[in-house]
Amino acid sequence: MTPMQATRRSSRHLILPLPGNEAFAHRLANECDWDFGSLETRNFPDGESYLRILSDVVDKAVTLVCTLARPDEGFLRLIFAADAARSLGASEVTLIAPYLAYMRQDRRFRAGEAVTSLTFARLISKSFDRLITVDPHLHRYPALSALYSIPTATLHAAPLLADWIAAEVAAPLLIGPDEESEQWVSAIATRVGAPHAVLQKVRHGDRDVEIELPDLSMWRDRQPVLVDDIAASGHTLIEAARKLRMQGLAAPDVAVVHGIFAGDSYEQLVPLCRRIVSTDSVTHPSNRVGLTPLIATHIAVAASNDDLARHRRPPEPVDDVERAGIDSFPASDPPPWGRG
Repeated sequence: MTPMQATRRSSRHLILPLPGNEAFAHRLANECDWDFGSLETRNFPDGESYLRILSDVVDKAVTLVCTLARPDEGFLRLIFAADAARSLGASEVTLIAPYLAYMRQDRRFRAGEAVTSLTFARLISKSFDRLITVDPHLHRYPALSALYSIPTATLHAAPLLADWIAAEVAAPLLIGPDEESEQWVSAIATRVGAPHAVLQKVRHGDRDVEIELPDLSMWRDRQPVLVDDIAASGHTLIEAARKLRMQGLAAPDVAVVHGIFAGDSYEQLVPLCRRIVSTDSVTHPSNRVGLTPLIATHIAVAASNDDLARHRRPPEPVDDVERAGIDSFPASDPPPWGRG
């Protein structure tokens, strides 16, 4: 690609961050050399969301950046932004969700339960042309394509965690949270060149986890590193850190992809550990590993392939009455006939 072609390509792309995602979106815009846009959002007195796109989206490939760690707080704003971008003339609308929510409820465990992973996927698939995310917690699903009807890209942060461990931890011992993590942890350990072990986890509920450690006494001369894809309630990491100390091992480092740390779990974990590190998929004081280079690399590679966007409808025409209203007063102001 020539510099002129790169300039033309970047000028067609616009990144729009949902509230709280501005810093991540800025870094990604810089990595990709794309235009950075902005939204105006607020709430009406009855709680309804107001949203206005302040950037020109006509004929542009619009990318909305929104981590979905706490999805219920802003999901409608996200859908409104996607629909507004399309109706205002965007050529395609992509969602980059560094953390993807609603993956845990993948079946009916009790009669009458909503299978929210499928419902959420249908809502996202109806509003976007493609989805890019990092290490979704798939559980029983083999891939995102089992849920989403749009093209999806699943990126992996394990190599980034491995590189951080290799650079920052001397003589590490990698420890996974459960038997299911064996393959994932062993791959990180191989990249680092370190031994690894996995815990046995028995979950009795969302916040009731029982941990059993194998005998790790032979590794007392090594620095334990607890690695996991997500720290949600944090209870697994808390119990594991306590039991490591009971076996005479050093206070562990913790390295996770998605640092949710609900409630006071982070405050409980801090005194039990040497360091706690997470990627910036969810904004948190533990963020040390940036994901934007990973995402930007994927985008650069995908740009050289065929366009996978699914275009569902053309931009909505603006009639003379609507245009007159737009030109005469800002959308956030009341019309003249509404004033007493």
